[in-house]
Amino acid sequence: MLRIAVCFLLMLSVGTVFASECVVLLHGLARTSSSLREMQHALEEDGYYTANVDYPSRDHEIAELATIAVGEGLARCRAIEDVEKIHFVTHSLGGILVRQYLSTESVDELGRVVMLGPPNQGSGAVDDLDGVPGFDWINGPAGRQLGQGEGSVPLQLGPVDFELGIIAGNRTIDPITSAVLDNPDDGRVSVEDTKVEGMADFVVVEHSHAFMMRMRRPIELTKDFLRTGRFGQSAQ
Repeated sequence: MLRIAVCFLLMLSVGTVFASECVVLLHGLARTSSSLREMQHALEEDGYYTANVDYPSRDHEIAELATIAVGEGLARCRAIEDVEKIHFVTHSLGGILVRQYLSTESVDELGRVVMLGPPNQGSGAVDDLDGVPGFDWINGPAGRQLGQGEGSVPLQLGPVDFELGIIAGNRTIDPITSAVLDNPDDGRVSVEDTKVEGMADFVVVEHSHAFMMRMRRPIELTKDFLRTGRFGQSAQ
C-alpha cells in the first residue's frame, strides 16, 4: 500500500513539473501544424501544454516568418497562467525560425529546443534546384534563403547559445533531390548540414525528412531531450 502511495505521489510531482512547461511546435516549409499533430499529442500525454502554430511559410522571408511564428507560439504559451518554461520542437524551416528569432530577441522562459531535420548549414538542394520551374511557387521567399550561397540565412546566424538537440534523418523518398545532396541525407538536407556549433546532443534516425516528425522513435527522442537535455536511452 505504501509503495502504491509513493508511486502516485511521484506521478503527481512529474505532472506538476510538466504542467508548468509549454512546448511551441513549428512545422516546416510548405507544411501545416497537422504535420506535428502526433508529436503534439505525445507531448500533451506527458503533461506539457502545447502551442502547435500554423504560419504562412511560403508567403514571407525568414526574418518576418520568425516574428510571426515564434511570436505567436510565445504569446499562446504565456497566456497560460502557470507556465514557467517554454520549449520549442521544430521541423525543418521551423528550426531556422527559432534561431533567427533568438539571434535578436531574448526569451526569459526559454527551456530546451529540439530540431528535426533542420537545414542549419543550409541545403545544397536549394542552390542546385532553384532554377527549376515552379521552385518559387512551391518554396516561397523563405525557401530561397535556405541555400548555402551568399543569401543563406542559416549560415549567417552563427553558433547557438541555448540547449539544443538535433535529430537528423538518413533515409530518403526523393531520389532527385538526394542526387544533389551529400550522403547520407533525408531527401532535403544532408546529415552533416543539420549540425550547428553549440548543440548539446545529436542523433541520426532511419527516417526521411517528410515523415520523421510523425514516427515513434523521433517522438520518444524528443521527449527524452525535453526532459533531460540528452537523447538518453531512446538514442541507443
